[in-house]
Amino acid sequence: MSETNLVDRLICAAAQAWKDDGEVLATGIGLVPRLAASLCMAAINRDLMMTDSEAWLVSEPVPVGPRTGPLADYRVQREGHMGFQRIFDNVWGGRRHAMVGPTQIDRWGQANISMIGTDHRRPKAQMLGVRGFPGNSANHANSFFVPRHSPKVFVAGEVDMVASVGFNPARLPRGWRLEELADLRLVVTDLCVMDFGGPDHQMRLRSLHPGVSVEQVRQATGFELFVEGDVPTTPEPTAEQLQWLQRLDPHGLRAGALG
Repeated sequence: MSETNLVDRLICAAAQAWKDDGEVLATGIGLVPRLAASLCMAAINRDLMMTDSEAWLVSEPVPVGPRTGPLADYRVQREGHMGFQRIFDNVWGGRRHAMVGPTQIDRWGQANISMIGTDHRRPKAQMLGVRGFPGNSANHANSFFVPRHSPKVFVAGEVDMVASVGFNPARLPRGWRLEELADLRLVVTDLCVMDFGGPDHQMRLRSLHPGVSVEQVRQATGFELFVEGDVPTTPEPTAEQLQWLQRLDPHGLRAGALG
């Protein structure tokens, strides 16, 4: 399977994250999550809301890429203002579902976008910092996209810096239940699709991409996965979905998304 065929399959799989959300704000951080949210809004959940990445809600998802060639005459279809105050209202009210690309994820779904290394005063690598991740993860649904599935991402212990909440009972606030702590949906990687539907929110293998085995996924994951019965193959894109991807990414930027 070519890189382009694989990334198209990943985008279509990731688009299912928002399928049953209804009218919520979809945020895709990075090219694949952005195209996945756009595809969902265009062809799966037409009640989904997206912005133009600036300050406006749009009536149709905005294509990616430079405004040249097939996008030379494109005009953003804005339909309402979406400034910071309205964004925060959506976040705190739980009316948002983001798909993000963390550097590390652990068995509890806690994610790290901040730093690598256990010495927080002198990290081995400094990244974004936790940014708004703690509040986002505590208040609305989140999914993950990982372009290269490996034990460096799906770590054996706890992530080096807990930047978002997960299902770790050791970090459970007094009086809370695990179900109230986090709303984690899909995990899409270059090997498979997972969720947190195993016992006690254990990460569960939902589908395998063509040519990938359960053992390959296990070897690339630093913790035990829940595998239930025969794992199906991740569906290939439909003709309609491929047509939408061509409209949403006419310059073919997604071809290098896994590099």
